[in-house]
Amino acid sequence: MGSCEVKGEAEMLKAIFLPFISTSHLIPVVDMARLFAIHGVDVTIITTPANAAVFQSSIDRDSSRGRPIRTHVVKFPQVPGLPEGVETINADTPPLLTMKISKALPILQGQYQELFGVMKPDFIVSDMFYPWSADAAAELGIPRLVYVGASYFSHCAMNCVEEFAPHAKVDSDGESFELPGLPHKLEMTRSQLPDWLRAPKPYTYLKKMIKESEKKSYGSLFKSFYEFEGAYEEHYKRVMGTKSWSIGPVSLWVNQDELDKAGRGHAKEGKGKRTDEELMRWLDTKKENSVLYVSFGSMNKFPSAQLVEIAHALEDCGHDFIWVVRKNDDHGDKGFLEEFEKRVQESNKGYLIWGWAPQLAILDHPATGAVVTHCGMNTVFESVIAGLPLVAWPIFSEQFFNEKLVVDVLKIGVSVGAKEWRNLNDFGSETVKREGIRKAVVLVMVGEECAEMRRRVKVLSDEAKKAIQTGGTSHNNLKELIEELKLLKLQKGI
Repeated sequence: MGSCEVKGEAEMLKAIFLPFISTSHLIPVVDMARLFAIHGVDVTIITTPANAAVFQSSIDRDSSRGRPIRTHVVKFPQVPGLPEGVETINADTPPLLTMKISKALPILQGQYQELFGVMKPDFIVSDMFYPWSADAAAELGIPRLVYVGASYFSHCAMNCVEEFAPHAKVDSDGESFELPGLPHKLEMTRSQLPDWLRAPKPYTYLKKMIKESEKKSYGSLFKSFYEFEGAYEEHYKRVMGTKSWSIGPVSLWVNQDELDKAGRGHAKEGKGKRTDEELMRWLDTKKENSVLYVSFGSMNKFPSAQLVEIAHALEDCGHDFIWVVRKNDDHGDKGFLEEFEKRVQESNKGYLIWGWAPQLAILDHPATGAVVTHCGMNTVFESVIAGLPLVAWPIFSEQFFNEKLVVDVLKIGVSVGAKEWRNLNDFGSETVKREGIRKAVVLVMVGEECAEMRRRVKVLSDEAKKAIQTGGTSHNNLKELIEELKLLKLQKGI
């Protein structure tokens, strides 16, 4: 081996990426890992078999392109009553199994920590839901970067609620209050706040631990980009007092290949291929911007009464649509959706997808005109990149804050009028009626308001593409961060 090779190896940064075991967190952390590998960092992603299956095909492709990236699989601990292969938390994971999966996390923590010692990385990037990794990195004397999910905006808004408690100053759950101290004047109601912000819950303490671990870390990574929410990126750095880098939109940066787009977040490539091709053929027959895409992410389910309202609204609005349906087990719809699917298939107006959908490919298609979304930031960014206006239908987590960003700050969407935050696996008491859904859909599909939103989201789409080009804001952020980490490694060596 020549001396120049040895020098190259000594200079090469080694990183461990540790994604969380829920699809909506797994995908962006893997995208970030791939991004660092594109920029010459030697990357190992540590996860369990079923989670690795979700993204392994893209890692294999990257590796075959000569990028220094691989997956290290750790066997999922055996938990009594947990079926083999159930390792991921999403909408289809029953609450009882979610609890059992959570029991395995402390065991995994021990195994992960052991691997840190064996693999001797120069830095680690871990999901926010592993706050322990800040101390583990400190013990090894290496930097820990934390992936913070959601948007800068939502974290600024949550911090504002924690700090000023504006919700305590109103008399009822439905009364509006202002979010003080933010760059924009924004209002919310108590019923739209996450329950852990309204009153102490176990999750309140977890969030506190996450925040403290971020302050102990070298800095945080966001999948956002400066042109999207720069004022909030700056505000966040001020209130947190920590370093932070926006290096997104990560999905655009790493998924430029058609195979990457088609298989993103899908464990079984090849399964449902025929349906994907059928779906694309169906879209090919539709006019530009004429199809509405309806999807509520990997973590959400609706009760039957709500599914019925959505179905009627989609039929009444007169636009072609694709609807990603997650059936639940409350048996209230007894064949209603199957009948509905048959009807819209015959009229060629609608296309139902049960379960996983090739979302990037659908959003990219010229026939797709707008998106109905739960306001999870993965989908928001993917829709913005595709230049599509949004109907905001937040459900849980930080989604009601993201709705404010989309509707009131960026003005690239309209609200469906959801008023009640609800917990995962809790259907709540609110049913959004078909008239409200139909009205929101019409606003994003036709008319002057729609044209305005389209214009604004197109500007953001162009900015997103510029951000990841050489000299763009995200590109510069990533390069500066990698240089900084190299310098730290060098100083440590000296």
